[in-house]
Amino acid sequence: MARIAFLGLGRMGSGMAGRMVDAGHEVRVYNRSAGGVATLVARGAVSAETPRSAVQDAEAIISMVADDDASRAVWSGPDGALAGAPAAGAFAIECSTLSRPHVLELAKDAAAHGLRYLDLPVTGLPAAAAAGKLTLFAGADAADLEAARPLLEPLCTSIVRFGEVGAGTAYKLMQNLLGSIQIAATAEALRTAELAGLDLPTVVDALSRGGAASPTVVRISRLILENIHDHDIDFTAALRLKDTRIGVELAEALGNPAALGHTALDIFTRLVAAGHGELSETKVIDLLRE
Repeated sequence: MARIAFLGLGRMGSGMAGRMVDAGHEVRVYNRSAGGVATLVARGAVSAETPRSAVQDAEAIISMVADDDASRAVWSGPDGALAGAPAAGAFAIECSTLSRPHVLELAKDAAAHGLRYLDLPVTGLPAAAAAGKLTLFAGADAADLEAARPLLEPLCTSIVRFGEVGAGTAYKLMQNLLGSIQIAATAEALRTAELAGLDLPTVVDALSRGGAASPTVVRISRLILENIHDHDIDFTAALRLKDTRIGVELAEALGNPAALGHTALDIFTRLVAAGHGELSETKVIDLLRE
């Protein structure tokens, strides 16, 4: 079994770290807040006071945090993971959804410290993380990825390699930007149905079986129908805005004007500006109702 440092214990990170504990690995966990630590310690993990102490002798360092700033906080600085002393040739595995420029910079820093960097964002909701049913989008040296596959097995049902470092993040941002567009469009469609006097349960049922259906359209339309935005949250409006923003930034950096992406970005910017950042992304329907 391997020695693993796990950095970041939000709903996704806690589920992923728990999978590693249950697989019998020696897991040290660090979270910038106290949330999530006690539960994992009760399951067999060891709490670390800093990322630097968490990575001592680790064979793999896995990060699952919210954004670029949080990633810098756990990897960089005097108490960051890169200042620690992991095992020689340890894997540095960044599973967070981050901007591509940050990922490329972090990969260079990790390599300079003798680490094998895997650009490995994930797709799946918290329940999938806890069940080990994520899909991993890899940007990595092919040999490094193959060497890491046994270690990654508890986390996922599949790993898709898109190319070298940066490619996994590029795909994830493209996918999430498409998801943002679909979410905004689904809310707009349901609002139109409301204004037309249609019965929303019937609309959602028909929509889920029609040609416009996709997993995102089906999931979001059903959640909007439930009209619960303040608990059992799978994805917050603030995280949706972040993903939309960095997806648009990537598209523009590559010469794609991302007109539909900008429309979704405007909608989620207004949703967060209205004070709903910590509510579910499905709160977007109420923005359209105002």
